[in-house]
Amino acid sequence: MAKAVKTKVQPLQDRILVRRLDEEAEASSGGIILPDSAKEKPHEGEVIAVGPGRVTDDGKRQSVDVKEGDRVLFAKYAGTEVKIDDEELLIMREDDVLAVVK
Repeated sequence: MAKAVKTKVQPLQDRILVRRLDEEAEASSGGIILPDSAKEKPHEGEVIAVGPGRVTDDGKRQSVDVKEGDRVLFAKYAGTEVKIDDEELLIMREDDVLAVVK
C-alpha cells in the first residue's frame, strides 16, 4: 500500500494530485532484470489531493468524481510531472482519469 503524505499543495478546479504506484521489478524470459529506464512508467496511481471542481457556464461548481485515496488508471501522457518534497507526483485534470480501481 502506498504511504500517506500530507502536502501543502491544493489543486485548483478539476485537477487532482496523483502519486504513481510502483510496479514490481520486471525480468525478461531469460531472467535478465530490466533497468527502470527501459520500462514504461505505470499508468496507475493513488489520488493524493483533489481540487474543489470546475465552475460550469451557469456559475455552479461541478464536484470531482474521484476522492483522496482512490486508485486510478490514467492515460499514458496524462498530467504534468512535479516534484514536491523530493517526491515525483502528477497534476492532471479529472478528464485524464480513465477509471477508478475498486
